[in-house]
Amino acid sequence: MRLFGLTGGIASGKSTVAARFRARGLPVIDADVLARQVVAPGTDGLQAVVAAFGRDVLGPDGALDRPALARRVFADTAARRTLEGITHPRISALGFAHAEEIATRGEPLACYEAALIVENGAADGFRPLVVVACPQDVQVARLQARGCSQDDALARVRAQKPLADKIAVADYVIDTTGTLQEGARRADAVLSDICARFGVDVGRYAPTREG
Repeated sequence: MRLFGLTGGIASGKSTVAARFRARGLPVIDADVLARQVVAPGTDGLQAVVAAFGRDVLGPDGALDRPALARRVFADTAARRTLEGITHPRISALGFAHAEEIATRGEPLACYEAALIVENGAADGFRPLVVVACPQDVQVARLQARGCSQDDALARVRAQKPLADKIAVADYVIDTTGTLQEGARRADAVLSDICARFGVDVGRYAPTREG
């Protein structure tokens, strides 16, 4: 099975492209989902987080209080690296376990969706790499539509690796500046090209009539 990467910046449209791939029947492994699973109640990941940051990162129900933890690590590089040292190896192991399960089902192709593929130096492990991009002002506007202030939106965008750096190492770039329909057509074209690249029957992941 071939596993290719999908990444982008905050509010760039990565999740929308991933949803389009799923709508075409392509298996997509979502690193955000894995990140929650590895620190779920009862996991050794959660135990490690509590050991590193204290029980005040837990909610009343014993589950991880993600906003509280985010406040701890957002402006503290050392704390963020500590957290990444706990979660990233577990996310990677769980991701590859999912990939193996998908392969046993006979799927020839799957996608690994993660925000930090480039930041983690893993781009070459997920070729071809698809980067979803749009101008910064579009990212900011989308975040504001979700309830962020302009200053908060700018801070979130600037806290990430510039999209230009991700585009520089991409094999494919999907621009989501336009309408959802335009973005879907671009995603379809990229997926069809990846299928052809690996000799996968394009019809296996063909768009539905509704799409």
